[in-house]
Amino acid sequence: MTTRSKILYASEPTLDAAEFRRVLVESGLGATRPTDDEARLKTMLASADMVLTARLDAPGKPLIGLARGVTDFSWVCYISELAVCKSAQGLGIGKGLLDEVRRQLGPAVAISLISVPDAVGFYERIGMTRMADAFWFGREH
Repeated sequence: MTTRSKILYASEPTLDAAEFRRVLVESGLGATRPTDDEARLKTMLASADMVLTARLDAPGKPLIGLARGVTDFSWVCYISELAVCKSAQGLGIGKGLLDEVRRQLGPAVAISLISVPDAVGFYERIGMTRMADAFWFGREH
């Protein structure tokens, strides 16, 4: 676990689906995630290779952000969610979560993600490169 500015960053592979849902909703990502499907949220968490959290170092250790990734731990990690509660956005927590992902994976593993339109500027500001040649088969449900 790493502490930065009273934020605790940790690996939490058994994160509760209700906490996951709450952060998705409070971050704004809930609009594009299956927040009404608890079984699917549980599968999303259980199937992830990496679930990192950001919690306030305060009583109850409230969850304020998370990063969920799928990786081979050798070549690439796809960040499925980087979610920070709106009340905590702008405090460096998203960057802190990605720094922790990079620390845990090491320099030989690339990181990729698909940004929601409102977050593109954030990823550019922290030094991620925009990729023009990405492709997508959309989900049917």
